[in-house]
Amino acid sequence: MRLFRIVAILVLLPALALAAPVRIKDLATIDGVRGNDLVGYGLVVGLNGTGDSVRNAPYTEEMLGGLLERLGVNVTSDSFRPKNVAAVMVTGTLPPFARAGSQMDVTVAAIGDAKSLLGGTLIMTPLNAADGEVYAVAQGSVIAGGASAQGEAASVVQGVPTSGTIPSGARVEREVDFDFSQMTSFRIALRTADFTTGARMERAINADLGNGIATLLDAATILIDSKRLGEVNPARLVGRIENIEVEPESHARVVVDHRSGTIVMGEDVRISRVAVSQGNLTLRVRETPMVSQPNPFAPGQTVVVPRTDAQITQEPGIGFAEVSGESSLSDVVAGLNALGVRPRELIDILKAVHAAGALHAEFIVN
Repeated sequence: MRLFRIVAILVLLPALALAAPVRIKDLATIDGVRGNDLVGYGLVVGLNGTGDSVRNAPYTEEMLGGLLERLGVNVTSDSFRPKNVAAVMVTGTLPPFARAGSQMDVTVAAIGDAKSLLGGTLIMTPLNAADGEVYAVAQGSVIAGGASAQGEAASVVQGVPTSGTIPSGARVEREVDFDFSQMTSFRIALRTADFTTGARMERAINADLGNGIATLLDAATILIDSKRLGEVNPARLVGRIENIEVEPESHARVVVDHRSGTIVMGEDVRISRVAVSQGNLTLRVRETPMVSQPNPFAPGQTVVVPRTDAQITQEPGIGFAEVSGESSLSDVVAGLNALGVRPRELIDILKAVHAAGALHAEFIVN
């Protein structure tokens, strides 16, 4: 039996609410206070036969041979066929204000044909920044992100066993030259550019500190002139500014995920006032073939005779329901649940409403 379900729904809903106060530190960052990306090339040893093959990854053998020679061990390619070594790329982010001796997390990923890094140990690997200088050295046991098993005729892989992490696996050896204590002015960078939110930040900072030290430069930048406060510690000033609360102005957005059927609507989403109606049309097609065959020992052959039963059922609709322009988002969601609108159906509704220009929000489909 084949079942076709045709659903026709039209819904328009309004919602409006004020955002709760949020700390500035959760909305913006201090310009210049950021991490620095590091990268290095190293070896993971101690693998249980899941490392690189020498034929497909000759650079692994060359690097391991050079490492052993520096340690005083002389090896030749004929007698050197390791299967428990893998070449990897090591990446990490040097935190702002990181001092020599502090530790940071790193990520390890195989670049050869290694099957798994589970149980391996990363050998001392220098990590370089964009300027080519070494800022950290990584070493430690790799925590792989998956597992794999292989037999004679089948294999199974769960997750990604060829990559992993080393918590606190790198030690900082060089500091970034950045003297924040000598700064007489700095800029606050909003994570999401918005003129309204920036203006509210400017007013909140000036109301708390006075002297008009905050100036909105554009939708994402606020200049803080600490010289107006006289001799002041910039670090203490930033700590005070970070905890000032403002009400962010968010864009009205509707985010739809087709794969999971998830719909997220912001509180500022507005849809024009309209009536709602829903009706269900079900088409059922039933196949009941019949078999026709001759009598015993009689000439002829068995024949399958098709028989189809098609029915169309119109379920009673819910009529029209008017959505008021003063309804909140929670009221509209409760109304949609009462109507029995499913997420998959609502996705199609929102698409049609957006195409008609009645959805007053940014429509994002993933």
